[in-house]
Amino acid sequence: MASGREKAYAYLKDTVLTDPAMQGEFLSEQDIADRIGVSRTPIREALLLLAAEDLVELVPKRGARVAPLSGRQISELMELRGIVERYAAERVIATDRVPLRQLTELLDRQAGLGGPEQAKEFIAVDHLFHATLVSAVGNTLLERHYDGLRSRQVRAGVVALYNQQGRQEGVLDEHRAIVEALAAGDAAAACLAIDNHLDSTLKVLLAG
Repeated sequence: MASGREKAYAYLKDTVLTDPAMQGEFLSEQDIADRIGVSRTPIREALLLLAAEDLVELVPKRGARVAPLSGRQISELMELRGIVERYAAERVIATDRVPLRQLTELLDRQAGLGGPEQAKEFIAVDHLFHATLVSAVGNTLLERHYDGLRSRQVRAGVVALYNQQGRQEGVLDEHRAIVEALAAGDAAAACLAIDNHLDSTLKVLLAG
């Protein structure tokens, strides 16, 4: 059974921090405590953990603020994702471990999610799509490292969808290009498709 701190941490990281309306806003410890049914103490503990990960900003006498991702943070996130995902594409092709069925199923699932009301679910599946590729490498440490990017990845993805109309269709097209290259066993094309996808997302986010 999860502790109060673990419940608070998961709720804040997966629900509050990924809400576009909360970017730049201060958090009410009491409101969050009431929502998940714990005292304020585990909320404070969870906020300290999130501050250590640079996911929230602790402001003296004001409390915790959901600091929007800076342009530098976004660029670094996309750069790191590119390194990991290109490596994953090359490895799964070289070792014949392409998770084609899983990626196709996730792409189909994502295609069924449309509109701003399903943006968070769309991006959750988006992360799962990329994480499935990384997981197929079979390197537990790499997988755990990549999963550590999840909160920032989801936050950035949701904001990108809200920043540009039609971005969901663009993401689907970019994912299809990745799947097609992987299915063809073309590592160079897969890496190029990954780069194009991340570059497109980066441009939308930096355009703000």
